Amino acid sequence: MTVTLPSGEVVPALGMGTWMMAEDPARRSDEIAALRCGLDLGLTVIDTAEMYGSGAAESLVGEAVSGRRDEVFLVSKVLPSNASAAGVVRACEASLRRLGTDRLDLYLLHWRGSVPLAQTLEGFATLVEAGKIRHWGVSNFDLADMRELTALPGNCQTNQILYNLSRRGPEADLLPWHASAGMPIMAYSPVEQGRLLGSPVLAAVAERLDATPAQVALAWVLRLPHVQAIPKAGTVAHVQENAAARSLRLSAEDLAELDRAFPPPSGPEPLAML
Repeated sequence: MTVTLPSGEVVPALGMGTWMMAEDPARRSDEIAALRCGLDLGLTVIDTAEMYGSGAAESLVGEAVSGRRDEVFLVSKVLPSNASAAGVVRACEASLRRLGTDRLDLYLLHWRGSVPLAQTLEGFATLVEAGKIRHWGVSNFDLADMRELTALPGNCQTNQILYNLSRRGPEADLLPWHASAGMPIMAYSPVEQGRLLGSPVLAAVAERLDATPAQVALAWVLRLPHVQAIPKAGTVAHVQENAAARSLRLSAEDLAELDRAFPPPSGPEPLAML
């Protein structure tokens, strides 16, 4: 199960997120073991950000992938407050130090701020030229933002957004635009930080499929060929559960049942952020 970036590079559709990792020292060894288990299972896209734990998540990822860097498609994000042409370069170099690597595979603007996009793209271009990032993209951009972005020079590879069964607003306009542009979406919080798991409808579908509610929620996000998912999992067992969602296929009946419980949008909605 893969997605293809505009560059032509093929990457796994299911990866691993690290938001809220590295916040409790007692969980550190479990979190590192979880990330390493994910690599063993082919979940080689790892997403992090300078914001997560004020850099602590990047340091944890760096420890987890030490000795295995070439297996990983490594993603990090720059804060909008650091998104000037020079600030992007400084922020990236700090992320690289914490991650213990000489390059990022994908570097994203975490959300849009006051810095003009042209300046941020200038910084990205400098980093590409220096070999410090291979690709760049954005996060939390709505349709108007994406149209403005793609009118500028450069090659955006993805847009990381909040998308799951209970956050279906992007289906009205943003997801169709991305599909037509050949640019994948990277869905964060695909299980709504666990809040979806109490749904009786999700539980019923899961029971029918001999799966877990989390696996059904992930399979639902991954049903679209141009959508990735990057759930966080802090234990080996959780990573194994997530990885098994790749083989789950939802029938038309399953999808209709989920549509009734979690209706698609009737029209465009503002892009949500957690």
